[in-house]
Amino acid sequence: MSEKLQKVLARAGFGSRRQLEEIIKAGEVKVNGLLALLGQRVESKDTISFQGRTVTNTPAEEIPCRVMLYHKPEGEVCSRSDPEKRPTVFDNLPKLQRGRWIAVGRLDFNTAGLLLFTTHGDLANALMHPSSEIEREYAVRVFGQEVDAATLTRLTKGIKLEDGMAKFNNIVDAGGQGQNHWYHVTLSEGRNREVRRMWESQGVRVNRLIRVRFGQIILPRDLRKGSMRELPASLVSELAESVDIKLKTYTPFKKRAAKERYRS
Repeated sequence: MSEKLQKVLARAGFGSRRQLEEIIKAGEVKVNGLLALLGQRVESKDTISFQGRTVTNTPAEEIPCRVMLYHKPEGEVCSRSDPEKRPTVFDNLPKLQRGRWIAVGRLDFNTAGLLLFTTHGDLANALMHPSSEIEREYAVRVFGQEVDAATLTRLTKGIKLEDGMAKFNNIVDAGGQGQNHWYHVTLSEGRNREVRRMWESQGVRVNRLIRVRFGQIILPRDLRKGSMRELPASLVSELAESVDIKLKTYTPFKKRAAKERYRS
């Protein structure tokens, strides 16, 4: 059975289909030794080279799907390597015999909290795609000023940023003391630094930002910063079904864990 080349590369974790289309156009992908064409279809017998590296074309149903929860600390970047030699979120992930870990979205350098990784490119792309409208929840600490009701209303009704309109689905006052005050906010997209930019547009300084939930997956309270935990296969299945991805194989999860530790 043939598939589009960019779909095969996305499943292998080399980027989103849109990004891969540009890479194919740039002549950085070959099929059977010849420059690939945009929209070209390939089969499992074809030899694919991506920027000089050989790509294994594994059918989707044969890819073991694993999902890792990681409590990202501040001070790590979400790229595989960094020109400034800063620590990356990939540094301590378990080594894989086949495939590679794909980050589901990003958190900026100064943001902590829940970050998901998966070995399944289709699942990663579906979870990140805007059409899926996966809700993210963040704990936000603002500093040095009182936020009035009018500001909160503007943030939930919608404000204009340089890359378009943005709004929080919900804002919950989580309390605080002195000059520090916490809010929990939710939104259904993941644009670059969107949460910080929304508050800053209202003249509010954010001095702490933590992602505590991604879709139905919550950050376990006992998962320390810099630590990771694999999601049980049953919950991997539920996560995949939430974005209409059908998985036929799973990596066995060896440690039993209560579902409520991961799910909202």
